[in-house]
Amino acid sequence: MKEITRLFDFPYHQLNNHPLEASLVTKYKGNWVKTSTAEYLDKANAISRALLKLGINKNDKIAVISSTNRTEWNIVDIGILQVGAQNIPIYPTISAEDYEYVLNHSESTYCFVSCEEVLEKINKVKESTSIKDVYSFDHIKGCKHYSELLELGKDDANQNEVEKRKHNVKPEELATIIYTSGTTGKPKGVMLSHNNIVSNVISASNRFPLEPNARALSFLPICHIFERVFTYLYQYRSIETYYAESIDKIGDNAKDIKPHTMTVVPRLIEKVYDKIMDKGADLTGFKKKLFFWAVELGAQFKPYKQNGFLYGLKLSIARKLIFSKWQAALGGNIIFMASGSAALQPRLGRIFGAADMSIMECYGLTETSPGVSASDRRNGGWKISHVGRVIDDVEVKIAEDGEILIKGPNVMMGYYKDPEKTASVMTGNYFHTGDKGEIDADGFLKITGRKKEMFKTSGGKYIIPTLLENDLKQSRFIEQIMVIGEGEKMPAALIQPNFEFVQEWIERKNHPVGTSFEDIAKSEIVQKRIQREVDKCNKKFGKWEQIKKFEITPEEWSINSGHLTPTMKMKRDVIKKMYAHLIEQIYRPS
Repeated sequence: MKEITRLFDFPYHQLNNHPLEASLVTKYKGNWVKTSTAEYLDKANAISRALLKLGINKNDKIAVISSTNRTEWNIVDIGILQVGAQNIPIYPTISAEDYEYVLNHSESTYCFVSCEEVLEKINKVKESTSIKDVYSFDHIKGCKHYSELLELGKDDANQNEVEKRKHNVKPEELATIIYTSGTTGKPKGVMLSHNNIVSNVISASNRFPLEPNARALSFLPICHIFERVFTYLYQYRSIETYYAESIDKIGDNAKDIKPHTMTVVPRLIEKVYDKIMDKGADLTGFKKKLFFWAVELGAQFKPYKQNGFLYGLKLSIARKLIFSKWQAALGGNIIFMASGSAALQPRLGRIFGAADMSIMECYGLTETSPGVSASDRRNGGWKISHVGRVIDDVEVKIAEDGEILIKGPNVMMGYYKDPEKTASVMTGNYFHTGDKGEIDADGFLKITGRKKEMFKTSGGKYIIPTLLENDLKQSRFIEQIMVIGEGEKMPAALIQPNFEFVQEWIERKNHPVGTSFEDIAKSEIVQKRIQREVDKCNKKFGKWEQIKKFEITPEEWSINSGHLTPTMKMKRDVIKKMYAHLIEQIYRPS
């Protein structure tokens, strides 16, 4: 069997070992359209031939920006990589100014876009970049369609040149530059080689309990390394990849295709859980009691029958009567979901585990391609509130201050055009993650906080805000929370309520409160109710850690308004600036 050493080897591996009729599947105009492994590679080769005709040289950069995951992304990805050029994936949700920065910093010469919305942003800045031409996946008036390249590459007379280019791509060479959104400053260009990502896919696949022809539903942005590595993994393991139409249609799409797996982020699981709870709250009588009995039972769940025989008996009843409906909502075939990007609330890990829809937490960073550790429901490899054991060929060391250091073939080549920044995160071959963690006696990694986010109060006490934030985000009243207090006398918090739930709660309780966001933020009734949630959380922490005051913000924190990065992490410095007046109210009331 030919060794896989470059990213474009994955689809050829699938073709030679277990070709699929439905390798990549996207929904167009209401119909799922299947692309076989053979057609996938035929089109990728046509793109490669067209790129050579356009004059693309080795190490040229080509930007790809798609608002949804789709088959075309993979075809273009392989087409770019096998001619020795680099794919520069860009988050579709960033501003036109950030597009301009990334396109110029990467020196991209061509650009693929998915739709009119992305094209509009490109057109705003195109003149001040080196972009020669733009091709779109959707048919858009005034923009070249990507099928023009398939037509240009139809004649295979220069396929020999493509083969030479492929042969000359070395595993240690640059494959892609991924611009991390970052919580501060300009995006950093993370350089990842073919070997960085290939080694990670192969190591991570050992934790992947699915057989060929299983189905995966993909909806997390493919421009993010977490989802991108999974798409290569699906190709490696001959898993059929179905692309969801949008996050809003995950439920409908899952019922259509009945997936066996999907990747998720905790925020999505929280939203799914909230919707389920809303439906449970609408039930009446015995059905309602049965529903909440199952939920409470699920909250005590431990893997591998650790709860004992009697619990197992109750759980089998709960699964049959209640949790089977949860499974049906996602197609009924889910074997596991892989979660990354942030910490999953342990309660949700237990409840979904009880529902037999286990969530396997993983850990990694863009700079580590991304996988460092992964849970595996087989062989005792799953422990709730941990991110699994370290994967093969990767080494983790916990520094004296608790920081997680990583060494292995997955560690990036460096930050593009920024050797100083690269040097600042490396000690020898070890990459400094900025995350704090610990490895327990069973070899499971647990993330305990973010090094930079830990702060000291004026009294000299250390606070780890993420511990308080993760606890409070379990409340249905709280959507987002940021704990503050660096250099101040006490910890406090800025809270964005779950406006949708609070509005429903106000109406259900007939409270004399308006339901606009502004009304909710100012309401004493809402403040008192959220104070109960804060008081409950405070009991679990030392006196110096407890949140003494909070302010409610009158708008939703979002990517578009600048509160959050595209991977839903809080931009702490930005949020502090936005709500400087509320922070002053907390610490220096007039």
